[in-house]
Amino acid sequence: MKLQLSAPHNKKIKKDIAITGSKSETNRSLLLQALFPNIKIENLSNSDDGEVMQKGLVKSKGEVDIHHAGTAMRFLTAYFASQAGKEVVLTGSQRMQERPIKVLVEALRSLGADIQYEKEEGYPPLKIAGKKLDKNQVSLPANISSQYISALLLIAPSLENGLELELIGKITSVPYIKMTLALLEQIGVQTSFEGNKIKVSSKETVEDTTLVVESDWSSASYFYSIAAMSDVGTEIRLSSYKQSSLQGDSVLAEIYKDFGIETSFSNNTILLHKKADVISDNLEYDLSNAPDIAQTIAVSCLGLGVGCHLTGLHTLPIKETDRLDALQTELGKFGATVDIDSESLTLQPHPNLKNEVAVDTYNDHRMAMAFGPLALKADFVVNDAEVVSKSYPDFWNDLKILGFGIEYS
Repeated sequence: MKLQLSAPHNKKIKKDIAITGSKSETNRSLLLQALFPNIKIENLSNSDDGEVMQKGLVKSKGEVDIHHAGTAMRFLTAYFASQAGKEVVLTGSQRMQERPIKVLVEALRSLGADIQYEKEEGYPPLKIAGKKLDKNQVSLPANISSQYISALLLIAPSLENGLELELIGKITSVPYIKMTLALLEQIGVQTSFEGNKIKVSSKETVEDTTLVVESDWSSASYFYSIAAMSDVGTEIRLSSYKQSSLQGDSVLAEIYKDFGIETSFSNNTILLHKKADVISDNLEYDLSNAPDIAQTIAVSCLGLGVGCHLTGLHTLPIKETDRLDALQTELGKFGATVDIDSESLTLQPHPNLKNEVAVDTYNDHRMAMAFGPLALKADFVVNDAEVVSKSYPDFWNDLKILGFGIEYS
């Protein structure tokens, strides 16, 4: 499905948007609920990833297909490995079968798990025979995706002896690890995170608990980008958000000050107020703790005609697509010069954006959504626009609410 985008007639936007629950918090909460059924969850994400996670958790045998959902692949690998009597083949899309999972499999095997590769060594599909895991010490490289780490931490309370996890090297994506630990603590599990060692205690039962999922900050990033490219005076109110967020992408509120956006919190909402235009012609950010907003920031800079140098992006090549390579290609279509290496991106925008571009999305929801706000500055189409359903099915409708023109073909 192609989508033709056009800018709102009035670029001084004043609208309210309600955003669905965080995909990251949702999938963590769902796994904890599967381990401790008396947990209740409110404000679940309506994303594809959340749906496949829910469907996967109720299976006990046969094939479990999680499609493009990387979080579900990592979390369900750990879950099924620790559930005695459950035997499944965990698989996904062609791209999912190209995304490495060997680090997590080896860690689980060291705890006693029975996991076999169905096809290529180190990659899904996985044949998992669940069993009681009686060992409690494991180590992982610290610079890998935090989802591997969180997968182990989430099953830790259900292990007879809990878990002691040592991270080797420099830790990245710390906020996502802290999110996982905070959710464990909310259900009464004792944890500690000192230096490079994390400990999670065993817990047989938890008291009746309700976990309220905060709305998704990654989804909020696209509205920060819209505010940045809109006229001064724009006000976009988003719900439901907490000032003391567990999500690493909440750093947006600080980063987008450089784009003239003031963020204020009130009654579980955030108000994005564009007070000034961007004042720098070159911006630099280390996104080690928030790599999912790299695409949004790069497109914001493209639209505003400013350069940027983004680092800490070493996990992007193993996402839904190689996001560094995809960004280089798609930003380049608009005339930008983009240099990438294994963990960084440098953008030099073209003073006059090319129009009538077709943006490819690579089965990656964030490629589609990151480029959406650019309709404020250029005319283009988005190929395979429906991919947004992975994390934010209402995205294009919400852009309509802001006044964007949306035409499907």
